[in-house]
Amino acid sequence: MNYSELTTVMRRLALEAGEKIMEIYNSDDFEVMVKSDDSPVTVADQAADALISDGLRAAFPDTALVTEEQADSHDVTAKTFLIVDPLDGTKEFIKRRGDFTVNIALVEDGVPTRGVVYAPAKGRMFYTDSVGNSVEEAGPFDLETRGETKPIKVTAPKNDSLMVVASKSHRDQATDDYIAKYDVKDMTSAGSSLKFCLVATGEADLYPRLGRTMEWDTAAGHAVLNGAGGRVVRFDDHTALAYGKEGFANPFFIAYAPGVDLKEG
Repeated sequence: MNYSELTTVMRRLALEAGEKIMEIYNSDDFEVMVKSDDSPVTVADQAADALISDGLRAAFPDTALVTEEQADSHDVTAKTFLIVDPLDGTKEFIKRRGDFTVNIALVEDGVPTRGVVYAPAKGRMFYTDSVGNSVEEAGPFDLETRGETKPIKVTAPKNDSLMVVASKSHRDQATDDYIAKYDVKDMTSAGSSLKFCLVATGEADLYPRLGRTMEWDTAAGHAVLNGAGGRVVRFDDHTALAYGKEGFANPFFIAYAPGVDLKEG
């Protein structure tokens, strides 16, 4: 894999998909449908998926591709694959709350090694560079020319005053009970994979997720957090969260900055 080319292509496709998503987001109305698992899907999900899939297949025809909107055609045997959630945070999109993202990632031997997370309504873009270090690019964004970037790194957490980020749409009592095990200075909520990015930039120290997610929901954010020095582990045994699982479903997990004294569930 040519990582420099991959970074360029992922960034460009994320921007193009974000532009298409925002056209629909800013329209007077858009259709909301329900998938077989009862989750919502919009024409924005479908348009972004088609755009990104076509672009990745053209650029990397020999690399397996997994996308949320084409779940029935996935190759579960590939060790290296691209994985896409074209619009993560559909519920936030429908409610016009802005906390949705475009997510594209590369997984190699179970590990997300490269990724881009673009929040078009927030004007924030995070991605791994050609050597795997994570950066945030400042807008306004141009398709062909990268703007100013700054390296992002997790902060050294203080266990007596942690910053915690949790889901905006999927918060529950079990999550609150687990967070209560920590000495929390402050909490924030965010939608979609932005939560990984807030840990990656040092705006939060800990993100526990005690709920259903799929690998396409988490791979890009996980890659960005990895590239910023962070970690993502299973909730049950604190081993590394791996990818390429049958069915692509994740267990509960914890994303955090090293130095956080993880508590048992």
